[in-house]
Amino acid sequence: MVQGTLEVLLVGAKGLDDSDFLSKMDPYAILICRTQEQRSSIASGAGSDPEWNETFVFTLTDHVSELSIKLMDSDSVSNDDFVGEAKILLEPLFMEGSLPPTAYNVVKDQEYRGEIKVGLTFTLTESCREHGCCEEENYGGWRESS
Repeated sequence: MVQGTLEVLLVGAKGLDDSDFLSKMDPYAILICRTQEQRSSIASGAGSDPEWNETFVFTLTDHVSELSIKLMDSDSVSNDDFVGEAKILLEPLFMEGSLPPTAYNVVKDQEYRGEIKVGLTFTLTESCREHGCCEEENYGGWRESS
């Protein structure tokens, strides 16, 4: 079981499918990691190329395989519009410890709708490091501690 802190740097997005016809959209992101959910600020009038440069921290206490980022367009008159979603697999991060800001595809209805740039850092909890309670990898009958 991986235990630690996931730090997400939400840099920005580009080439998003603009859902507003008369004005530029006001995008924001909802970051979901298992049962934890956090929301970015609204990039008012940023249109299809918003920038946030915001950091979010999640506590991981159970096996988590992905981070989901839903992009929304804030509307004052009607319900907010769903722009698209990016799913980021976390396994490479657990092995590397950190991943520099990288572009991930934003998808809606199985179609490409732009990309979002995110940096990731994972830090094991101190107690996990000290007691060796972290997940063991099993390779063809051999066990290797991570």
